[in-house]
Amino acid sequence: MSIRKHYDEALAELNQALTEMGQAAQDAVENAMEALATTDAAAAAQIIKDDNQINDMEHDIEHRCMVLLLRQQPVAGDLRRVSATLKVITDLERIGDHAADIAEIMPHLFDSRKAGDPAVSQAISMGQKAHKMVVDALDAFLKEDMNAAQQVIAADDEVDYDFNAIKRTLAEEIAADPTQVDAALDLLMIIKYLERIGDHAVNVAEWVQFTRTGLYKNESLF
Repeated sequence: MSIRKHYDEALAELNQALTEMGQAAQDAVENAMEALATTDAAAAAQIIKDDNQINDMEHDIEHRCMVLLLRQQPVAGDLRRVSATLKVITDLERIGDHAADIAEIMPHLFDSRKAGDPAVSQAISMGQKAHKMVVDALDAFLKEDMNAAQQVIAADDEVDYDFNAIKRTLAEEIAADPTQVDAALDLLMIIKYLERIGDHAVNVAEWVQFTRTGLYKNESLF
């Protein structure tokens, strides 16, 4: 096998590994929202167990990137792609962590909030938006689609709006009935993790510009 062919195959395998890790992170968020909607404690426990797989994927991709950087010494676009991948997997790992964090809160939350609770329904809607951001951010990164990346960044405003709206609702709950403080704080933690998931999706989207141009975030092309 030629050196170039081996190099191209290594890049393709890296891309596939990133795709699989991204899918696992997406699934973790989606499963967390499903478990929250169905008050499924067993499903929540499985999310926590599955987080180890995402961590293992991160370590595997780190190794692949380092091998490419040290042995193949990529340049230009390939170098930017590998370097950005090292950053993206950190965000994907944190997304998986936050989905597991949400799952850890659920059993206690299920004891204090009933099915159909309006604030929980709002949180699920917020989580679905954050999940879409993760899906769209990874797709934009894999395709190096700057327009799609900008849409992900803009979508974060809706997630932030939902976070603040639910936070106000929970504050009103506590003011009306201080005995509900624990139930409110549990849900507050969940929406805070969802807000962070949105932030990590934004981070992934922001690396698209770097892979395309070598510039990051607010750096100008001109």
